[in-house]
Amino acid sequence: MYQVLYRKWRPAVFEDVVGQPQVTVTLRNEITSGRLGHAYLFTGSRGTGKTTCAKILAKAVNCLHPVEGDPCNECEICRGIDDGSILDVVEIDAASNNGVDNIRDLREEASFTPAAAKYRVYIIDEAHMLSTGAFNALLKTLEEPPPYVLFILATTEVHKIPATILSRCQRFDFGRISPEDMAERLEFVARQESVSITHEAALLLGRLADGALRDGLSLLDQCIGAGGVITEEVVEKTAGLAGHDHLFELSEAIFSKDTSAALLLIDRLHQASQDMSRLCEELIAHFRSMMLIKTMADPKGLLVCSQQEFTRLKAAAEKISLAGLLHLLSSLQTALERLAYTPNRRVEMELTLIRMASPELDASADALLRRVKALETAVRTGQAGALPANPEPAVPPPAAVAEIKQPDSPPAPDAPKTAEPPAGPVAAPAAAAALPSPLACWPDVLEELSSTAPPLRGALEGTSAYLSGNRVLIDAPNPFVLKLINEAGHKQALKTALFHQTGKRYALGPYQRETVTAPEQGDPIHALLQQAENRGISVEISKD
Repeated sequence: MYQVLYRKWRPAVFEDVVGQPQVTVTLRNEITSGRLGHAYLFTGSRGTGKTTCAKILAKAVNCLHPVEGDPCNECEICRGIDDGSILDVVEIDAASNNGVDNIRDLREEASFTPAAAKYRVYIIDEAHMLSTGAFNALLKTLEEPPPYVLFILATTEVHKIPATILSRCQRFDFGRISPEDMAERLEFVARQESVSITHEAALLLGRLADGALRDGLSLLDQCIGAGGVITEEVVEKTAGLAGHDHLFELSEAIFSKDTSAALLLIDRLHQASQDMSRLCEELIAHFRSMMLIKTMADPKGLLVCSQQEFTRLKAAAEKISLAGLLHLLSSLQTALERLAYTPNRRVEMELTLIRMASPELDASADALLRRVKALETAVRTGQAGALPANPEPAVPPPAAVAEIKQPDSPPAPDAPKTAEPPAGPVAAPAAAAALPSPLACWPDVLEELSSTAPPLRGALEGTSAYLSGNRVLIDAPNPFVLKLINEAGHKQALKTALFHQTGKRYALGPYQRETVTAPEQGDPIHALLQQAENRGISVEISKD
């Protein structure tokens, strides 16, 4: 009879356990040195090797010929534990045996010495399912068991284990297996099964498994059933990744504010028996992928998609701002909670899509703040729909019109002529006007960069900006900041933020800290020195 891959290739020694060196090394050292604990707690997500390590540990402590902490898997004890003929190793499913009576029976059995093995080992799987009374009944035995009894508790929800139980166990945390480690194991299994698989397909299977090797092996089993060489296309088809066109259609309808198209698509999916809660979860994952694309330089390691779908996601993410994506994700998370108890899921999903496609109907505080910010930006840039970009000048009042129509009156004959001001004082204001002036809206520019270009915003912390003609000069003490700004993406983000806050397009440049002095003829010190020289007086000016 055919045996599925995750059972056929379950590790038999600690060395074969993938991605958990912090657990396997410690357990092997304890077995080798003889420093065994009486109770262990294995915690972690599904498919990471908790039950597997518990079985290996049960065999290793009872093996007649252990090999550096690993069981030999050849002696009668190891073979008896594998085939279930030795009753000294008991595996209990706490999901179905979670009552006080079950734990009382366990305590009675624990009082008897092992029949064939050295230790009587109790493996309690899904230990968090035990009732409060069962935990209390186990407490004393777990604290002071007989010397020949070993408890191994495995759970995926360690927060449900009472603190009194946790304090009596050695805790080992199993982390999620990385896609690279999982791909290496899947390729090994495929070679042993005489199946061809590409490295890209193995990596995609590793990402789809979400850290659970058991899920990865189950997916590999499905792909083998498809026949032929396992490629990315085969994995996509088998795992159902190829049918995401409706998500792109829905997102396009939301971005273009086409509520009619969104509702028609919901109707089509409803007629095809699409579950609305599942659709909401898929949309959340879809917009999360766009969020990662907009916030990370290389998000491929966190996305489960093919190269073609990644290109489509990247193009779609360019049509919406990061703030808009966060709003959509927040709306969908709220809708997912409501879908759990609403009587009509289709109506709830339709209401959510209408609010997402029509922001003016969303009365939440976040939506109102975004609308106010968008209105401020439109007014600054002259792109408000209700206001003309270049308004005509207002008609002057009647008094001003009458004043314009009056001819210039000649000067009075007895009016004294005012002397022309000297050249020096007149030139000084012109020089002062040429100095760069501080850019008042620079804090608002930095605030906008917090959402559009967070790395650049962090680099610009503590800087200031000055306005000089059609250029904005950045005063940054660290030259690295200027190099960062010169990158194409950062420069464009900064120019866009400046345009949103000022309504004008500016060039960028560095601010040079140079002292600008007025011309010599306008300097009073220079005039005094000139008078002293005319009178033959020698004057020396100290640099101090």
